[in-house]
Amino acid sequence: MENGAARTAQAVIVAIDGPSGTGKSSTSKAVAAKLGLSYLDTGAQYRAITWWMVSNDIDITDPSAIAAVAGKPEIVSGTDPAEPTITVDGTDVAGPIRTQEVTSKVSAVSAVPEVRARITELQRALAASAPAGIVVEGRDIGTTVLPDADLKIFLTASPEARAARRSGELKGADINATREALVKRDAADSSRKTSPLAKADDAVEVDTSDLTLQQVIECVVTLVEEKRAAA
Repeated sequence: MENGAARTAQAVIVAIDGPSGTGKSSTSKAVAAKLGLSYLDTGAQYRAITWWMVSNDIDITDPSAIAAVAGKPEIVSGTDPAEPTITVDGTDVAGPIRTQEVTSKVSAVSAVPEVRARITELQRALAASAPAGIVVEGRDIGTTVLPDADLKIFLTASPEARAARRSGELKGADINATREALVKRDAADSSRKTSPLAKADDAVEVDTSDLTLQQVIECVVTLVEEKRAAA
């Protein structure tokens, strides 16, 4: 991986992968803030391009139609863990990309190779230019986007624990329906041909099912600090 000119000797790139509901976002942001690193939510980028497709009436069931316009929207991610931002063509879409409509269509859009190539390019550029290093969370970071990351972590949790967390985030959503949706997305993300959800061979697996958020954060911080000390 090429390093940006402004990167420090202690810069560290941390890849955190795993399915929805494992605590990736909360953990990644907290770890980045605690250690003075940049932060990137790659899922927000895929949601952003999905939002653009929906807003422009692109046929989500037609991969060729998606591929033809994958390079059109300008997607910009702010990497401050205290206030991460995401814009599309200059419009703040942090709220709109979390709608159920976008959620239900993001797997189809993100499975298109041209979309993954476009977003992966953005992700690598941000990682390479982070002065102190970066925590990048997603589903294929350690395996595809940043295979040379200094530290790879794969968060897991039982479907029940994940559904409980996600339904809580969605303020009272039916837990059984949430669990079914999570399992369905897992299947879609794990079986896609391009960059499927998978644990990197050299990733450290952390099961968050019975851990508090603070415990998960402390675990990951310790792993990063150990990696820095060994560098």
